[in-house]
Amino acid sequence: MRYTGKNLIITVNNHAVSYNDEGPDDAPVIVFIHGFPLNKSMWNAQVEELEYSFRVVTYDVRGHGGSGTGDEDFSIELFVKDLLCLMDALKINKTVLCGLSMGGYIALSAIEKYPKRFNALILCNTSCKADTLEAKSNRIKAIESVKENGAEKFAEENLNNLFAPESFATMKIEIAVVREMIVKTSVQTLCNTLLALSIRSETFSKLQDIKVPVLILVGKKDKITPTSFSHLMHEKIKGSSMYIIDHAGHLSNIENPYEFNEQITKFVESGKVKAMNI
Repeated sequence: MRYTGKNLIITVNNHAVSYNDEGPDDAPVIVFIHGFPLNKSMWNAQVEELEYSFRVVTYDVRGHGGSGTGDEDFSIELFVKDLLCLMDALKINKTVLCGLSMGGYIALSAIEKYPKRFNALILCNTSCKADTLEAKSNRIKAIESVKENGAEKFAEENLNNLFAPESFATMKIEIAVVREMIVKTSVQTLCNTLLALSIRSETFSKLQDIKVPVLILVGKKDKITPTSFSHLMHEKIKGSSMYIIDHAGHLSNIENPYEFNEQITKFVESGKVKAMNI
């Protein structure tokens, strides 16, 4: 039996997962994976657009939002296992998978390990490369800062990188909401996830093996994963589509939901993706 609604709780892979499951029972499925250190509510504008035509599942990655932390060390591999266990529990055999930033890392790793479970892939403001030595060092420094100064300072230090400069004049409410998401994330989760991101494996060498339709989206003014990162994936994934979202930085789905939603809708309703759902 399927339960629909918001902030549902299910136990999978030895931890409690908070998720939303909305849309018609017999519709194609889209699963959204949020970025770090946010939660499933970052996808609200996408759910509102898509829930009439698709079964839309959003969930909180382990330790984020309303999901439990469990007892295992955080890693992208563990997050992938959580995703597959959630899909199994919700009786989702195949889905379109959409991930932003950290969610993209999880999505790329998931399709590498379980290619038959996905009909299509949407990669947003993300990268296929492992952290450089400098990036690893910066994450370790961030862990030390979070332990010493808490989540509020971490939020203030990161907001400038998450949004395009123009967004600070036009999206004060949205920025406040994102700040609140970060501040409500526990110090333990911030530190554990930063470490997991720093040791993640590259997926660049496996991009040519992706056989499903792929859409790559990136904010024009993304400082964290700039457009060059998306061009690299686009060149490597045969047949992929790429679109640069104007008036947006790293959180392109929040900063320009109209363009973002338009591109997702066109993609999931395209003949190539529909053919994979048959």
